[in-house]
Amino acid sequence: MPGPHIVLVGPPGSGKSTVALALGERWQLTVRDTDADVEATAGKSIAEIFVEDGEPVFRDLERDAVREALADHDGVLALGGGAVLDESTQELLTTYAAGGGVVVFLDVTLSHAAPRVGFNQSRPLLLGNPRAQWQALMEARRPVYERLATVRVLTDGQRPADVAELIEQELAVLRRGEGSTP
Repeated sequence: MPGPHIVLVGPPGSGKSTVALALGERWQLTVRDTDADVEATAGKSIAEIFVEDGEPVFRDLERDAVREALADHDGVLALGGGAVLDESTQELLTTYAAGGGVVVFLDVTLSHAAPRVGFNQSRPLLLGNPRAQWQALMEARRPVYERLATVRVLTDGQRPADVAELIEQELAVLRRGEGSTP
């Protein structure tokens, strides 16, 4: 199957980047994070892109980064939290999953996301009232995450290595359901 071995999606604070690193280490695969790709392309942080260029420019860069990573990367891929809102990205992820790819929704509750995210200025969509902003983001995004996901894993109270193990368990269940050996 071309494309990433696995794609991680979820809200800020769900652990996408750290779980991607844990999976990459476990499976001896390279790890790619589309937020890092966007920053490398733009030559500045995501917060700077939002402030200097605006969210639409960031979303364009993000869409391009996701498209490129889905086509070129064969390891573990972590997407930015809002990447799934783009319709063309949703189509790409649906096609990827239909072709046998695995999209994992790393779910998290606000009480567990808050300490992870820190609700600081490096997350421009959470400025103002960060808890209310996060809650609003999740209300808008949850149906998309759930629709696109092959697997859902709750990360509350879990270390990245524990989440990686839970993902492996879910993948084994999927494989058994498909009639292949784990």
